[in-house]
Amino acid sequence: MIVWILIAAVISFIGQPLVRFLDKVHVWKWRIPHSLSAGISLLFIVLVFFGFIAIFVPLIVSEAQTISKIDVNLLAHNLQGPLQWLDDKSHSFGVIPAGQTLEDFIIIKAKSLVNIGSVSTVINGFFEVAGMVFVGMVSVLFIAFFFMKDENMFEEILLLFVPENHHDATRKVISASKNLLMRYFIGVVLEVLGVMSIIAIGLWIFGVENALLIGFFGGIMNIIPYLGPVIGTTIGITLGITATLASGAYDQLLPVLAKLAGVILSAHFIDNNVLVPLIYSKSVKAHPLEIFFVIIMGGSLGGIPGMLVAIPVYTVLRVIAREFFQKFRVVQKLTAKIN
Repeated sequence: MIVWILIAAVISFIGQPLVRFLDKVHVWKWRIPHSLSAGISLLFIVLVFFGFIAIFVPLIVSEAQTISKIDVNLLAHNLQGPLQWLDDKSHSFGVIPAGQTLEDFIIIKAKSLVNIGSVSTVINGFFEVAGMVFVGMVSVLFIAFFFMKDENMFEEILLLFVPENHHDATRKVISASKNLLMRYFIGVVLEVLGVMSIIAIGLWIFGVENALLIGFFGGIMNIIPYLGPVIGTTIGITLGITATLASGAYDQLLPVLAKLAGVILSAHFIDNNVLVPLIYSKSVKAHPLEIFFVIIMGGSLGGIPGMLVAIPVYTVLRVIAREFFQKFRVVQKLTAKIN
């Protein structure tokens, strides 16, 4: 329940600017009712979410079918020359035991990859979690609607657990945290869409297959600070290589690899030098080095989930510290930029 409430709160933060915009819309003397504004905003977010699913799930299924069609024996035959060189080097360094060839090793791994990428596995996994996801999604949307309809509901829930003599200070904390987190989450969404667009358009210009799917994974993985671009790059290069191998264009493998690396690295360069400083630093009003240490600590404590929630949690803690521990100099320094 706590997880559902927190997710619903994040959705309400993202949708709140749209609710406020719709509240100002009027035709002659008629204005959109506030409840309808909240409903339209939530519906818009849901349609965008399912729009992404409608676009990318068929692409993922198609890619799984493409991987299953790769002739691993023909692949090993076409790469026999490079494999022989790698085989000799691997044996000389003791990487591969005597009596086992690198070709056999690659064929085994490739067949394993084909099994992982099969459509049946994807479908079975989907139906196993579909029920749980459906219940959670309906619950989150139901809660998010009321959070968007009544901006103060989340605040009032928190105040139930706070002594009355601290209500004024708590309201200030909630207000400041909500503004900072709203800017942060909207910024993250814009960053994901920006990286996704740069990668997809760049690969499409160079004629690389699966440009949209590679861009999708590149953008989605960017949600994970620092580690996400590495994961997204690995997935993107893998998808590009498998599509080339499935088409039988082995002579195009290196050119495709060069195009993939060039476009993805360029996208991450733009992201790291333009988008990330704007979102992870300016949106929460913290120094980039400060954000770096926070993310590293979050990863040490909670792995990838810890990295994902590190900045929002740190933002709230800074606001709380500013309100209740302002006399400490370290708090004054860390919260100086917070309005």
